[in-house]
Amino acid sequence: MKRLDILTPVGLLVGIIMLIFGIVDNGGIDGFLSFIDPASFFIVIGGLIAGLLVSFPLNDMKHVFTVVRQGFTHNAGDLNELINTFVSLSERARREGLLSLEAEMEELNDPFIKKGILLAVDGIEADMINDIMNAEISAMEERHRKGRSILEKAGEYAPAWGMIGTLIGLVLMLKSLNDPSSLGPNMAIALLTTLYGTLLANLVFHPIASKLMLKTEQEVFFKQLIIEGVLGVQSGQNPKLLREKLSAFLSSDDRKKAASALLEGASDNEA
Repeated sequence: MKRLDILTPVGLLVGIIMLIFGIVDNGGIDGFLSFIDPASFFIVIGGLIAGLLVSFPLNDMKHVFTVVRQGFTHNAGDLNELINTFVSLSERARREGLLSLEAEMEELNDPFIKKGILLAVDGIEADMINDIMNAEISAMEERHRKGRSILEKAGEYAPAWGMIGTLIGLVLMLKSLNDPSSLGPNMAIALLTTLYGTLLANLVFHPIASKLMLKTEQEVFFKQLIIEGVLGVQSGQNPKLLREKLSAFLSSDDRKKAASALLEGASDNEA
């Protein structure tokens, strides 16, 4: 299940608030208004969009907003719950056979788990199951990399177009040195385009791309546990041994929580 990753909007909001506060504290509202320049904004955004359209096919660009949205969500996956699921599947498979797991398919929400269990039920060998599921992980990583690369390129292009805007402003300023009234607006374009480009790169594009990379690594880790769980169920591994094996994916704190939960469950059963 995907939920809002509150840290992403909070981080963006904190960055913007601190920036505004720093400007207003030193220059007041008038000082803040002097940092708003539509011409500088259009140079950076227009150049950025143009660069991305040249760099990527239309089909990839169609999904850019979907990619960005992923940076504002996180998968609410619970490793302990996942381990318990595989222990339960292992117990049923040892008791009633692998074919009995077909009845469990409706209760499994993760398509990756379903695929692995169906492969096991169909009698596919362990090595082939491992290859098939790892191939799907590799394909997922490549899809994520392609989507993330748009934001990474945007992070590269934004400061570059900021510098181009700076050069435009300097050229305009040098051409109108005999008109003092035009020096201020041209200097604003020269400096604010660099500010806008650097700000977009370091507050928006690069941080969200880094968040997406972390999400991919976490998803791969999650799926690796699933593969080990499926192979354990397929081989008829003892449920206790399977739990011990899968617990290697848990942090020390999660292991303590899992151990406490097991002790509480044992106490309830005795009662």
